[in-house]
Amino acid sequence: MAKTKTTYTGQDVTEFVNSYADSEQKKADSFRLIGLMQEWSDSEPKMWGPTIIGFGNYHYKYASGHEGDAPVLGFSPRKVAFSLYVYSDTKKSKLALVDLGKFKMSKAYIYVKNLSDINISALKVLCEESIRYISEHHECSCRVK
Repeated sequence: MAKTKTTYTGQDVTEFVNSYADSEQKKADSFRLIGLMQEWSDSEPKMWGPTIIGFGNYHYKYASGHEGDAPVLGFSPRKVAFSLYVYSDTKKSKLALVDLGKFKMSKAYIYVKNLSDINISALKVLCEESIRYISEHHECSCRVK
């Protein structure tokens, strides 16, 4: 079975953003996202894999037997757009997407070019809903006690 690439690395988050983000705006948006996700998740930012900044962690196991650990929330400041790992397929999340603003979506994440393109309040709802969903369905650092 293939080993997952998205694992905690211990790399310094600030050094990563300063060396990886390709513009001052991308850096500023990255540090703002770090602050917001840290506040919403109540977790410190940590590097997962070579390019994902994650918050909290949870353990998953698929029916296929593949299992691993992943951040509860996360993002990557990629060249073309931010990849936001904040979505859970729930009714509340679908409603929040209506108010999010300008974005594209794949199965696993939301692409946003700039934070100014989106509604931060809607992003907060998506993050909180994702935390709630993961807490209910997985063993995680976000579990409400």
